[in-house]
Amino acid sequence: MVLCRHHKCCVILNRMVQQICLDMSFGALSDATRRGILEQLAWADASISTLAEKFQMTLTGMKKHISVLERAGLVVTKKVGRVRTCRLGPMALEDEMTWIQSYRDLWSARFNELDSVLVALNNQKGAHDGA
Repeated sequence: MVLCRHHKCCVILNRMVQQICLDMSFGALSDATRRGILEQLAWADASISTLAEKFQMTLTGMKKHISVLERAGLVVTKKVGRVRTCRLGPMALEDEMTWIQSYRDLWSARFNELDSVLVALNNQKGAHDGA
């Protein structure tokens, strides 16, 4: 049983729920501005207004991007007075890296198999050329 880091009490019981969590993460990461926000927050926490200014965007537009990142668990915000400060969320994209690695392993195995076939074909060709 794996806890879903997107929802505090959510327990992943099947692949469909896990897929939804991956969809949220990859959806959040699919936008260049949101990736830029994450890069910025990797250096230091920042207010939404500071981020909006940095990305030359309206406060409303930045709030929407932050909301998407928050739902995906990539950003956490805290309001102190009138200022909402953003910081990187606690998740480290481990589930996403595992998913990517599984496809990397699959393609690596397929290319290794292809290499073996090509070597065998090359050896056969060499045997026929020498005969």
